Amino acid sequence: MAPTQTKTRRRPDPAARPHPRVTERRRAVSRQMGRRRFVVLCVAAALVTLAALAWPLAHSRFFAARVVVVHGAHETPLAQVLATAGVANAPPMIDVHTGAAERALDALPWIARATVSLEWPDGVAITLSERRAVCAVSRGTGWVELDRTGRVLADVANAPVGLVHATLLGALAAPGRSVGAGSDPALIVAATLPSVLRADVALVEARPGATVVLELAGGVEADLGGTNQLGAKYEDLAAIEAGAPPAPGSTIDVSVPQSPTVSGS
Repeated sequence: MAPTQTKTRRRPDPAARPHPRVTERRRAVSRQMGRRRFVVLCVAAALVTLAALAWPLAHSRFFAARVVVVHGAHETPLAQVLATAGVANAPPMIDVHTGAAERALDALPWIARATVSLEWPDGVAITLSERRAVCAVSRGTGWVELDRTGRVLADVANAPVGLVHATLLGALAAPGRSVGAGSDPALIVAATLPSVLRADVALVEARPGATVVLELAGGVEADLGGTNQLGAKYEDLAAIEAGAPPAPGSTIDVSVPQSPTVSGS
């Protein structure tokens, strides 16, 4: 008869069991992480709820751009300013993007710089710095006004009163665009011409070589040459104009400052 095998049952080693303090620490950490997850979920749910409530509120009439104040719009129609800035129909304040509105306004012919700011809860402030017309140029059956930089500001039917008339090199651009750089000397002269001479100047003419000629009353021309030392050239021309008027068809050459000459026709 085969011998009977007896299985020996091993008792657990007390040293291998985790210490009760370690077990309790693990449970505490687990409970703390659970509470943190719960707080995060609650905060996320609250934010989603607030966003869901805030979206229709932000697009309601309570936060619409109902008060729009525009400063500096003298030549640009107010309706055009509002439409270009996107605030003509009291849009929600949250939909008014100041940067985009400023860029759109800057592209208008008369605008040199535009600043748009939000004044919560329902206000928009628009401040414009407009360009100044320095001369008028004939185009077809009408005229165009230009500023010192050569930007075309407007098409007008009649010659503007109080502006120097000019002829420029190259084709004229559409309002909001600029003429070629070859016309810069004539534009500089038109912008800096002293009032004592302005009344006698019938035309500022740009000529090749970056030179400028003035057509004066009585059929007299004044050759300014380039735009260097314009102050001295204006003084020479004013001194000659103050004396005996040159004969019709004469040319006054002030291209060399302090050495003016007058030649007959």
